[in-house]
Amino acid sequence: MIEVIFITNQAKAVKAPENSNLLRVSLREQGGIPFKCGGGLCGTCRCKIEQGLENTDGIKDKERKHLSEADIRDGYRMACQTFIHGNVSVSWEPRKPAPVSPSLRPATLS
Repeated sequence: MIEVIFITNQAKAVKAPENSNLLRVSLREQGGIPFKCGGGLCGTCRCKIEQGLENTDGIKDKERKHLSEADIRDGYRMACQTFIHGNVSVSWEPRKPAPVSPSLRPATLS
């Protein structure tokens, strides 16, 4: 078993079998990596391997479509395309809350 630390999710640490898909581990263990892949928004599971980049498999063609060469050099990967075979620590930019429509905001008393 290997350890995956989800830094952005309060450094949640979980165990996973070797050669696990990073997004599947996140889903199964509630790691928190954001994704909307199933909704047709490919590239939304972008994350940064902070430690253990050497414990990931090779960059896929699909990742090269969504990540720049600088991103890849800096350790960014797409969780849905990344398989891990050793300990990793991963972070991501938290989703921004959707703006609330003025008509849905509670009325204020004057």
